[in-house]
Amino acid sequence: MVGNHRHHTPHRPRSKTLIFTLLLFSFSLLVILYTISSSSRPSISNPNQSDRTETSFVASLEQFLIHKAPKLSIRDDTVHGESNDDDPRKLDEMVFERENRLLNEDPVYPVGYPVKVYVYQMPKKFTFDLLWLFRNTYKETSNATSNGSPVHRLIEQHSVDYWLWADLISPESERRLKSVVRVHQQHEADFFYVPFFTTISFFLLEKQQCKALYREALKWVTDQPAWKRSEGRDHIFPIHHPWSFKTVRKFVKNAIWLLPDMDSTGNWYKPGQVSLEKDLILPYVPNVDRCDAKCLSESAPKRTTLLFFRGRLKRNAGGKIRAKLGAELSGVKDVKITEGTAGEGGKLAAQVGMRSRSLFCLCPAGDTPSSARLFDAIVSGCIPVIVSDELELPFEGILDYKKVAVIVSSSDAIQPGWLVNHLRSFVPSQVKKFQSSLAQYSRHFVYSSPAQPLGPEDLTWRMMAGKLVNIKLHTRRSLRVVEGSRSICRCDCWRRNSTTASNSLSPLLS
Repeated sequence: MVGNHRHHTPHRPRSKTLIFTLLLFSFSLLVILYTISSSSRPSISNPNQSDRTETSFVASLEQFLIHKAPKLSIRDDTVHGESNDDDPRKLDEMVFERENRLLNEDPVYPVGYPVKVYVYQMPKKFTFDLLWLFRNTYKETSNATSNGSPVHRLIEQHSVDYWLWADLISPESERRLKSVVRVHQQHEADFFYVPFFTTISFFLLEKQQCKALYREALKWVTDQPAWKRSEGRDHIFPIHHPWSFKTVRKFVKNAIWLLPDMDSTGNWYKPGQVSLEKDLILPYVPNVDRCDAKCLSESAPKRTTLLFFRGRLKRNAGGKIRAKLGAELSGVKDVKITEGTAGEGGKLAAQVGMRSRSLFCLCPAGDTPSSARLFDAIVSGCIPVIVSDELELPFEGILDYKKVAVIVSSSDAIQPGWLVNHLRSFVPSQVKKFQSSLAQYSRHFVYSSPAQPLGPEDLTWRMMAGKLVNIKLHTRRSLRVVEGSRSICRCDCWRRNSTTASNSLSPLLS
């Protein structure tokens, strides 16, 4: 018995020790797992967290100017001053050597991703100084246009120049797009991006000061060897507000313009200045928060308003349709048409009306064929009803707008009772299908920092890649045509985007 007692007594302390060790190990493991989990989550307190996605222009600009801009210092071969006559020829030889090498080495050349973009390092008065000017004055809401719209809000709506540039010049480790890479030697580039903030300068500088800055920017860019080589055909100008850069546009008509639309009436762009072949339509920056699939599902029972519109009913040019629609739809059951502006109060009212309460959102032409309202509707999950016969849409080579919008002619829309009856003819399954497509498509219209795959910045470069071969064709041709030959080779078999025009051919053809 004594022997047995002596044999079993050591087991009790060892069991306690083993249990204590297991408990200590489990606790330590939990601490380690929690630490790893916490470190993997984005830190709200750290404004420099690269994983955080910012969609507010004002907030993104603040972070960019305060935290990113001081660290940007990359050397390239931008010419600071006038180039000599030999520079374009030397550049052309270097381009030829690169393209010839790629042609023989890469079986898919010259079509493919990523496109290579050279970003000019322009003097700060064209870039950072203008961003700081906006940042330091954006709270001055009394600064308004002749029709009462806050100019800083207009600048935000047309801030595509900021979103594209901020992504291009970010360190590669922070960028998420695979469709475009920044190069630092001009002979390696497919495109040349001109980071001049034409809209900020138009709205926030004195008139004569703005014109002088436009002329300076024009001279600076056209002195670059790459411009002289291609006559600007591979240069990208963000001219997203229809009033911006207007005084010198005729000197850069060969360049690629980033536009909000392509007005064919001649009110905003001169004949021959813009074309779908040369230029690119980009969406406005939305003024409301995105409504994703979860938001759409939750808001569906509350969307009892058939058709919603809030905005200015009296506009010029193509926007005259608004007054007619307002008169036709006023007082109709389940239709809400109200006058409003783009200020903070208008933003809140539009957010509630579009994002929470309405099935369809009326999107008529404004002073130009396009309107920011279209993109507000798309990201809000409110089915756009497009009434704009001359409208050209962003990324239409990639996106099918018939899946997300009801598109009607102006002549039909103003007929008594026609539009409301047309919208009421859609059965619930059709409405749900539209909403499902909106939830999927809305990501294509939300600008952000860092830029997201399949966001508008990404689709911009995917569309731009499709223009590349044609640009190279016209550049090569311009370098070899002899004096006295036709300087322009074009096909003007162009048809107006109008369902109401009696003559399908453009008057410009004459």
